[in-house]
Amino acid sequence: MRLVLAGFGVVGQSFARLLAKKQKELAASYGLVPRIVAIVDSSGAVADGRGLDVPRVIRAKKRDGELRTLGERRSTAEIIGQTEADVMVETTPTNFASGEPGLGHMRAAFLSKKSVITCNKGPLGLAFHALRELARHNSVQFRYSGAVGGGTPILDFGRTCSIGDEITNVTGILNGTCNFILTKMEHDRLGFRDALSLAQAEGYAEADPTLDINGFDTAVKLVIIANHLNLSRKTVRDVSVRGIADISPGELARAAAKGGALRLLGVARDGLSVAPSLVARDDPLCISGAYNAVRFDCRYSGPKVIVGKGAGGPETASSLLRDLIEIRGFMAGERAS
Repeated sequence: MRLVLAGFGVVGQSFARLLAKKQKELAASYGLVPRIVAIVDSSGAVADGRGLDVPRVIRAKKRDGELRTLGERRSTAEIIGQTEADVMVETTPTNFASGEPGLGHMRAAFLSKKSVITCNKGPLGLAFHALRELARHNSVQFRYSGAVGGGTPILDFGRTCSIGDEITNVTGILNGTCNFILTKMEHDRLGFRDALSLAQAEGYAEADPTLDINGFDTAVKLVIIANHLNLSRKTVRDVSVRGIADISPGELARAAAKGGALRLLGVARDGLSVAPSLVARDDPLCISGAYNAVRFDCRYSGPKVIVGKGAGGPETASSLLRDLIEIRGFMAGERAS
């Protein structure tokens, strides 16, 4: 199976390494022999229809900080559209305003009859149904399990819960950075700024944490879940959002006095909303640290909860590989679309 990688940062490189590490297992267990034939990112591109020397590409990226030095002169769109390949794996940075460049990458891949795997939340939060329809129109596959929960299969779990049942509500902690900050404020009695600085020092928060702490990252993930499960046809612009930047130690103390804790929850119930909310201590969603937890309330079988780490290069790479195996199974006629 020939692959184009769009994006070659932490996640893209982790995915390439994971393919190399599991090469024998993938061939023996799934009949999957992946071959990366092109890599594009903001610095340039490299392509070889025979298959790239990926370790050489990684060394060049580490040494030079870019791919342009490897000599490919075509544009990103040309590489994606013209390269003979079966699947594009899209891992470029998320853009919540326009969805670019990921949105353009996905469209170019679909129009050139390539299936797409992505962990990029921006395009899904803005154009979920348009992308899914474009994939169907071109008779290719669209997989995005890593866009919510990283390596934790939240979307797959939710879809499984809905089989033979009906999901009425979804409630979840969808941003590990915010959960880490609230936990440190609560347990260690830190102020918000000190807790945020600690999250940045330990690698849980970006240098610019705005999208996390203002609740937009949670909102986009909530939109993806709701659309994936056919609970709504909303975009991120339809979500009511309040983040955690204005939470005071006093609010946390009042929540504790009531026998609970404040957690940033995304809720799909009638509409879509994100806000700090009181969670009882004995609720499975009252988790600590940089974790995600989602509850799917099912009409007939009751609530189901999944908990796991929500981010990280190797973790997210595992979800991309899971999706690739699913697509291989579909192409071989072993799985439904």
